[in-house]
Amino acid sequence: MINFNEPTFTGKEFDYIKDVISVECMMCGDGKYTKKCNEWLENNTGVKKAMLTTSCTHALEMTALLCDIKEGDEVIMPSFTFCSTADAFVLRGATIVFVDIRPDTMNIDEEKIEEAITPKTRAIVPVHYAGVGCEMDRIMQIARDHSLYVVEDAAQGIMASYKGKPLGSIGDFGTLSFHETKNFTMGEGGAILIRDKDHICQAEILREKGTDRARFFRGETDKYTWVDKGSSYLPSEMNAAYLWAQLEVADHVFNDRIVKWNRYYEALSDLKAKGIIELPYVPEYCTHNAHMFYIKTKDLDERGKLISYLYTNGSHAVFHYVPLHSSPAGLRFGRMAGEDKYTTRESDRLVRLPLHYNLTDEQIDHTCDLIHKFYG
Repeated sequence: MINFNEPTFTGKEFDYIKDVISVECMMCGDGKYTKKCNEWLENNTGVKKAMLTTSCTHALEMTALLCDIKEGDEVIMPSFTFCSTADAFVLRGATIVFVDIRPDTMNIDEEKIEEAITPKTRAIVPVHYAGVGCEMDRIMQIARDHSLYVVEDAAQGIMASYKGKPLGSIGDFGTLSFHETKNFTMGEGGAILIRDKDHICQAEILREKGTDRARFFRGETDKYTWVDKGSSYLPSEMNAAYLWAQLEVADHVFNDRIVKWNRYYEALSDLKAKGIIELPYVPEYCTHNAHMFYIKTKDLDERGKLISYLYTNGSHAVFHYVPLHSSPAGLRFGRMAGEDKYTTRESDRLVRLPLHYNLTDEQIDHTCDLIHKFYG
């Protein structure tokens, strides 16, 4: 079976984990590997501060706290996203206002955001689907006009950019994921990216259980104590060591995925030209990161038959999000602003094909051959 996903492994992960255990003797986090990863993220995104977290979900929770989201506030986001995007703000008592997506990029429709804004709106959360950037210039302008925070859910967006700006670095806050399904992984993990230095101190306190421990270790105070609300968002140093083995060869991993993504695109372009399937669209102002390769079928019924056919013949393809606004929790904690013209229709048609670091050319070709036979 050709696996849909396999966690990235570059070769030095075990060496660095062993170093944490036997040499550094510091497994709890914020050791040299955490610092290396944070520095890499800052250098490659240009943000004022990057901090590893235990998950992208927790990074999003931190942004909700930093934005001071309260009971009764409203937060705008697409319905076509993972539940964590909404959960972080629901936990603070916010109502989620879902906006329709663009059918070309599967990202939030920037032209539908403004009509969803009310006096209760506090933030906009664009989600960069498949590592393809949302129309951030327009979103940032809307946010400025209405004095709203922008939190980029760039869980899938590491090393991708919008008009030359790294995804996650454009809004007030950005969040990344290093879950095992992402381009770079630490098993479970994420990061928060902070653009404005005025938020750094509060973010450090939140991440360190409400203490000023970070200041203490920098020698800025003679002891550390509980100073504000917070939680435990700091990942283990072993997880950071695993991640560092990949970030130090990030360009190699990035290029490897791009080659595989292009191989899929070229092999299936004839079916696109015949109007049988649709392939991913990347606007000219975006640089994507080959996080995933998907196709779109005619409808839900055809998608189900194709996924079953591929699996029966040794290739594990999958669908993606069930729109949040139609889920039990989405109906309870949110509402759809305007028409669901594309969100459900496009999500019903989308099939994700296997794509990971260990995938071979032969496996890609086999999957593409099966798709051709299915439509043959």
